[in-house]
Amino acid sequence: MKQQRILLIIGGGIAAYKCLDLIRRLREAGASVRAVMTRAATEFVTPLSVGALTSERVFTDLFSLNDEQEIGHIRLSREADLLIVAPATADLIAKMAGGHADDLASTVLMATDKPVLLAPAMNPRMWLNPATQRNVAQLRADGVHFVGPNTGEMAERDEAGPGRLVEVPEIIDAANKILAGRRGSPLARVGARPLAGRHVLVTSGPTHEPIDPVRYIANRSSGKQGHAIARAAAALGARVTLVTGPVSLADPPSVDVVRVETAEQMLHAVQAALPAGIAAFAAAVADWRTASAPREKIKKSGAKPSLELVENPDILATVGKSRSGRPTLVIGFAAETENVTSEAAKKRKAKGADWIVANDVSPSRGVFGGDGNTVHLVTADGIEDWPTLSKDEVARRLMLRAAEFLRHSAAAAE
Repeated sequence: MKQQRILLIIGGGIAAYKCLDLIRRLREAGASVRAVMTRAATEFVTPLSVGALTSERVFTDLFSLNDEQEIGHIRLSREADLLIVAPATADLIAKMAGGHADDLASTVLMATDKPVLLAPAMNPRMWLNPATQRNVAQLRADGVHFVGPNTGEMAERDEAGPGRLVEVPEIIDAANKILAGRRGSPLARVGARPLAGRHVLVTSGPTHEPIDPVRYIANRSSGKQGHAIARAAAALGARVTLVTGPVSLADPPSVDVVRVETAEQMLHAVQAALPAGIAAFAAAVADWRTASAPREKIKKSGAKPSLELVENPDILATVGKSRSGRPTLVIGFAAETENVTSEAAKKRKAKGADWIVANDVSPSRGVFGGDGNTVHLVTADGIEDWPTLSKDEVARRLMLRAAEFLRHSAAAAE
């Protein structure tokens, strides 16, 4: 951070108070800080407080004659090494994604040619709204950096979920990585669209194995994590094929979606979609199906039915152990209720996967159908314990790691 010039854009939200501590920490690290505040932000913290901490004039008005004469919004946007938007509200994110420039904050963001880091903060339903998710995907595809949001309790009573502004050290850590990247770190060399030109195959949701025309065997899965991975891969520039079982989720933008119902249908769709550079098998595929399903509904008044079960095809093992057309990186998922990492390590070897993303799906965890996830990444090099994150952030981090894996694999092959 030493001698780095930070332009902090403060959005209007209750989390704006954290920006006072952020300014203090940035300056302690040796950075200089200028601040732009939206009109709504001044309702939560005062320009006087912000100015006292930055020791700089605080900019709020696009049409300030003195400010435009002395510095101008173009110079303001370009004299910084990094722009940080915190809290990044749904409105600011929407303006950026849509290319709007109707106040000083949005105009500065439109005019900059420097990296931008957004730290979102909003109500969970606003964050998960399809419009917000589309805007976030677009900005990520444009090369904008994100940190958070975190999952937890909100300012509103009885509200919890993804949408909390990350803590100040997390913002500073993300900013340091971006600034280090501009000096040639591996993360920077990956680029804003590191999966451009790659094909990513993702499976998502449950499968439904019919017992009769109205009943079926299934696993508990909302498809949220698999769909998030598809969105993240597309935002990073990949061509994405999403093979999904029955879910009640909107199709991710810019993704080819193949809908299936059974495990056998999913396997056939996966094989038809290959080859791919990355295959992420996030679907909760039913392990068994009935040997035969009658065409008519089984009547409750009749004899007690006896179900003969047969094993379904193992999609992860089929692809992971394939000798031809195997993806460069095969990622499996392990949903466990006990001995999570040890079971995942066994599964990685048994299925021929490169990585396993493991999580504890005990009912108390609220993973199935929830918006957060706590995962462990199991690779040949060991086990990484990730903090509790939104499923979108898990997906983003996973796809960035996958992009780096492909880059190293290509370099090793040369």
